Amino acid sequence: MYPFIRLSISLLHARGQPKTSFDDVYESHHRVMPWDMDLFGELNNGLTLTLLDLNRLPFGQQTGWNRCLLNNGWAMTMAGVSVRYRKRIRMFEKVRITCRSAGRDDRFFYLVQTIWSGKTAATNAVYRCAVTNKKGLVPTQDVAVAMGAPDWAPELPAWVRAWIDAEAERTWPPES
Repeated sequence: MYPFIRLSISLLHARGQPKTSFDDVYESHHRVMPWDMDLFGELNNGLTLTLLDLNRLPFGQQTGWNRCLLNNGWAMTMAGVSVRYRKRIRMFEKVRITCRSAGRDDRFFYLVQTIWSGKTAATNAVYRCAVTNKKGLVPTQDVAVAMGAPDWAPELPAWVRAWIDAEAERTWPPES
């Protein structure tokens, strides 16, 4: 079951922090609980993505993105993710999670999130986010205008562009 209580706590905590811009790094702190573990005593890979949700959604709250989506009848969905795991995260470990925007293209926004264990980057993920309405994708320029930042279009890092290019080469739909 999705951890709605943990998400609510994360959103409430974020409400007390200063608002940030889309270019700022949002940081949150979380404790890995027993129900987050896999059979090997480390953070389950699926729950890693859930912990990233507990950081990304407050990032949207702090930047005003969530309010913009609600005001326009839009929704956000994840349209892809690439995750790199480099360090095991154990039960009761306190982790720091960061989220920042990497930029956008015509169709998607790209967010980079990192889970830190002490001073070590344990996990890093790049997300492709789509904003949608009843008709389908909302162009990112329309979202930028609604956010009051029509000129916001930082150049995507080369490694993110390489991931986008690699994803474009993937056969879709996949073979069954």
